[in-house]
Amino acid sequence: MGNAPSQHSDHTWHGLTAQQALDTQQSSTSGLSQEEAELRLQRHGPNRLPPPKRRGPLLRLLYQFHNVLLYMMMAAALVTALLGHWVDTGVILAAVLINVVIGFIQEGKAENALDAIRNLLSPHALVMRDGERREIDADQLVPGDIVLLASGDKVPADLRLLSVKNLLVEEAALTGESLPAEKSMAHCQADAALGDRRCMAYSGTLVASGQASGVVVATGAGTELGRIGAMLQQVQTMTTPLLRQIEQFSRWLALAILIFAMATFALGTFWHGQDPAEMFMMVVALTAAAIPEGLPALMTVILALGVQRMAGRNAIVRRLPAVETLGSVTVICSDKTGTLTRNEMTVQRLVSASRVLDVSGVGYAPTGAFHLDAALVEPDAALLEVARAATLCNDAQLQQDAAGSWRLQGDPTEGALHTLALKAGLDTPTLNQQLPRSDSIPFESEHRFMASLHHDHQGHGVIYLKGAPERLLEMCSGQRDADGGVQPLDADYWRRQATDLAARGLRLLAIASRAASASQRSLSFADVEQDMTLLALVGIIDPPREEAIAAVAECQRAGIRVKMITGDHAETARAIGAQLGIGVGLPAMTGAELELLDERSLREVLPGVEVFARASPEHKLRLVQAMQASGEVVAMTGDGVNDAPALKRADVGVAMGDKGTEAAKEAAEVVLADDNFATIAGAVREGRAIYDNLKKFILFALPTNGGQALIVIIAILFQLTLPLTPAQVLWINMVTSVTLGLALAFEPAEPGLMDRPPRAPNEPLLSGFFVWRVLLVSLLMAGAGIGLFLWELQQGTGLDSARTMALNAVVMCEVFYLINSRRIFASVFSLDGLFGSRAVLLAIAACLVLQALYTYAPPMQRLFNSTPLDLGQWTRVVLAGLAVFVIAELEKWLIRRLRLQPNG
Repeated sequence: MGNAPSQHSDHTWHGLTAQQALDTQQSSTSGLSQEEAELRLQRHGPNRLPPPKRRGPLLRLLYQFHNVLLYMMMAAALVTALLGHWVDTGVILAAVLINVVIGFIQEGKAENALDAIRNLLSPHALVMRDGERREIDADQLVPGDIVLLASGDKVPADLRLLSVKNLLVEEAALTGESLPAEKSMAHCQADAALGDRRCMAYSGTLVASGQASGVVVATGAGTELGRIGAMLQQVQTMTTPLLRQIEQFSRWLALAILIFAMATFALGTFWHGQDPAEMFMMVVALTAAAIPEGLPALMTVILALGVQRMAGRNAIVRRLPAVETLGSVTVICSDKTGTLTRNEMTVQRLVSASRVLDVSGVGYAPTGAFHLDAALVEPDAALLEVARAATLCNDAQLQQDAAGSWRLQGDPTEGALHTLALKAGLDTPTLNQQLPRSDSIPFESEHRFMASLHHDHQGHGVIYLKGAPERLLEMCSGQRDADGGVQPLDADYWRRQATDLAARGLRLLAIASRAASASQRSLSFADVEQDMTLLALVGIIDPPREEAIAAVAECQRAGIRVKMITGDHAETARAIGAQLGIGVGLPAMTGAELELLDERSLREVLPGVEVFARASPEHKLRLVQAMQASGEVVAMTGDGVNDAPALKRADVGVAMGDKGTEAAKEAAEVVLADDNFATIAGAVREGRAIYDNLKKFILFALPTNGGQALIVIIAILFQLTLPLTPAQVLWINMVTSVTLGLALAFEPAEPGLMDRPPRAPNEPLLSGFFVWRVLLVSLLMAGAGIGLFLWELQQGTGLDSARTMALNAVVMCEVFYLINSRRIFASVFSLDGLFGSRAVLLAIAACLVLQALYTYAPPMQRLFNSTPLDLGQWTRVVLAGLAVFVIAELEKWLIRRLRLQPNG
């Protein structure tokens, strides 16, 4: 046994019989010798996931500076430093450092995703070594080891099961299935999906009940967990649409400023014969006027406010740009279990020999009733008998906690049966006292049923039986009729009903009973193999959240496609999708079907498929990548380890905070505190409002910068004295523009936000229409500033007084234009439009106070050479601002009248 086999990478152990797996691993049921185990440990290494390759702290810190927003801020710092305004330089650099530190901390958190996966590994394992049972550290496991499993154990490595006794394994983290997987020894098809490999137990999953032994077939990086960890390391995180837009916009802006600056310098120096040193200072003034220094800081503030508002909606944002990205998503790929559904099994249909009842209510809370053809049915003797059997032949416990929530201990299907009994008005503790259990046959996968024997205090006995319908049909000879009597079993009727329930995506259970003698105190298989009376078929499902149904409809109305990707079976996925309004009338695609498609074919069929079933981690990742390749902005939700790679790759990864794994949370940008799809819809609405506010700020900031730049350019072209000095330009940009623009971060969402389609992912930050508005308002502001400057000079006032007029005219235009900017297209001629924002009113008041100080405070007069203005001068300043306001509103009216308003 010295030449131990290497770990297979083709993942086909489930296609081998137990003996073949043992032979392939050159092992036996008595386990490896200690000597052989040590040799294999040297060859394969410890059973733990390799640590990821990471950048060192210094490189991580330096990498944070590689950000378009920070480049713009550092350019602004350079300009202020050239002008000798060291206070401004210090403020800007402080903002840069804050951004860098935040990014450094966030990246450290993001890298914890891989740590979270490694923490899923079991610390200990019970193995057979030298024919004896031994508990060892799980990292000492090697391929060929025989591992023994019991209820509550975490599976320490990937195992091919050798023996199984009533084994149920909780695999939701890997497969997304809401119920524990029932395991067996029988091998399956080599191409079976992960959730269908009944003869395998995978590392990191949890044994819900039963016992088993298995041979280790993969350890460490070779396990399914290891594959997901490797996928996670290889996945590239996508940059957000906003950052892509800002990058494109800043390049365009930087190029435009550079061209204008060089052209202006050349024009003034070589054509007009100006002094090169003087022209350089004029070009610096032009550059200072054109760069929107406040944009990066204001963007950070707007996004941070969005984070705060989303936290109030139970959406915790881990990375700042994800706030806006949520508002631009075109597709939401949602996990089913726990997100769209409650992750609480519920009985929805009850079929007896005489009627079919619908059961209302969802989850474990006993709120709901019974209906026959929409008519309310009060629990009668027949219904109470079914409910009594359901809650007594049951090993789960359902209890209400101090907060009023119902908590389950045990199998989710049995929890649903307890809730059914509570809806029928039965009390389980009271029933257990009235009909105490004398004996039982626990559920095992081999016989596929559970039976229990009960006796009341008068000695009357009854046997209750529940299990797979096809198994119970073999054990029953009669069925309960409407009057409480027993008729011969109509097997065809029950098969038709079972087929109908299965087509609805319901999981099926049959319930039967038989009287027992007072002397019978034990239960054997012979007691239940025949002559049982079939009481009912029960259809159970993990139902959709009611609020999720409304949220899906809201997203679809907003032009966002919702796709459901689940590890569950296709029939169940289709049924849940139909209830949610997802994939109605469209085919569902399974993971096996997806694997047959190449990348081009997949992109072609994606628009016509909304439900994906039996999806593996690779399938989820591939679907996200295919949608992104088609130009979609994708939000992906998930809670399991299997979701982590797709969460990381998506434009916005959304993890479940309550029932989600740490691996999923650490890979995501957003964590939902309440695991509710409706919260995503609310976050999308918030993201759209944030983008609107960003656009409003940009449409406010650029004309103010453009107006100042035009004033400098016109002065150079016409050989005029500069109406604004570089210091005065910086005063406008860094004080008044930021003060005013900050108010737009607090704007509430506009009506109809979720009634319009998402913006195109390739839409530029400034469309042709917005460029027109920027030019129009820039010309108006430049005209106001330079017009009053020339007017004052013509009236014989001094240069300093004319410059003070020009600066106050530009600021007053900004004050009035700020009110225009509250609505991009809608009129602000209303009480709400003019006075509805407290933040805008406070910002205007603060700005006017600053301007009064600038104009009248002696220290400011000495610093900026400003002079006091009289009433007539202030009147002209206010009229200039009012003119900009009226013309901007007229432009909006024309846009609305001619219906030229672009989408969004």
